Amino acid sequence: MTDTRFGLDRSATLGALALDGGGTLAQVQIAYETYGTLNADASNAILVAHALTGDQHLASAHPRTGKPGWWARMVGSGKPIDTDRWFVVCSNVIGSCMGSSGPASIDPATGRPYGMAFPVITIRDMVRAQEMLIDHLGIDTLAAVVGGSMGGMQALSWAATFPQRVRACVVLASAARHSAQNIAFHEVGRQAIMADPKWRGGAYYDVGDPPTAGLAVARMAAHITYLSEAGLTEKFGRKLQGRDAKTFGFDADFQVESYLRHQGIAFTDRFDANSYLYITRALDYFDLAEEHGGHLAGAFRGTATRFCLVSFDTDWLYPTAESRSIVHALNAAGARASFVELSSPYGHDAFLLDSPELDRVMTGFLEAVR
Repeated sequence: MTDTRFGLDRSATLGALALDGGGTLAQVQIAYETYGTLNADASNAILVAHALTGDQHLASAHPRTGKPGWWARMVGSGKPIDTDRWFVVCSNVIGSCMGSSGPASIDPATGRPYGMAFPVITIRDMVRAQEMLIDHLGIDTLAAVVGGSMGGMQALSWAATFPQRVRACVVLASAARHSAQNIAFHEVGRQAIMADPKWRGGAYYDVGDPPTAGLAVARMAAHITYLSEAGLTEKFGRKLQGRDAKTFGFDADFQVESYLRHQGIAFTDRFDANSYLYITRALDYFDLAEEHGGHLAGAFRGTATRFCLVSFDTDWLYPTAESRSIVHALNAAGARASFVELSSPYGHDAFLLDSPELDRVMTGFLEAVR
């Protein structure tokens, strides 16, 4: 008989979750998908953690956009994360808007959407909810936790919080804490959302008229940080959009302006403004060293987990120096760690795009784990 826990478009209703901020979610809902087959001793499971605006649709078509899964190039039969060998799990983080508990969920105490009554969450809260899902799936130890950007932070938090349950940890284009610059960009986005009159203090669900303008601006600002100057120059330069001369107005004269506006508007079709507030706040609060007495090495002391870290030379959101600081901490803790900086013109988004070098790193590391 087919196990109904496994497959696409799954959801699990789990127990209560105590949060770092002092609140409690009385009942955690997790939306997730699985790919491949769990072997008899449940030793071939890999958890893939998504980034800020990602979701559980890792390698399946997105139900709202119809586009391929956000990492379909990496996960599948014969791909670097080979679903002929591995059982792959990807869940929507709590605080998000694709089926897991978040601001748009119904508050059992009121029977209405939480809105801003949803408790503030942390990266570690997301990981604790994922552990509840892993228990639900009957998995004791994960062969690996893999993630890029915010997903990499989740992978690090898994290794620090549940080291006995993680054999390997792959961290791509990430950091062990959010910098002042990162926090600043997020604050611009949050203020854009909250300045939109349609935000209504987060109580816009019943009205059915969300703050799309503010959310689009937030996405535009964030999207710039995912790219590189070289990549933007190569793709757009100062080329005009559908015209031969400047209009001397405030329409999108330049192609890069039109591109950003498109990215912002398209984003509002699939994401919730309140979720954007909550998840960016969780990122800003992330500081793995702070969680362990101010010493990053303390997060990994005595761990048996193997680590693989990858950075990209044009990523200025989480530059290579951030990965090096993690590697230094791992070395100080006596952990087994490998690290490589890859060259790419695509900035922070490079881990999501075609990269034969990253494919080779992923394939080789997971083969060693296997």
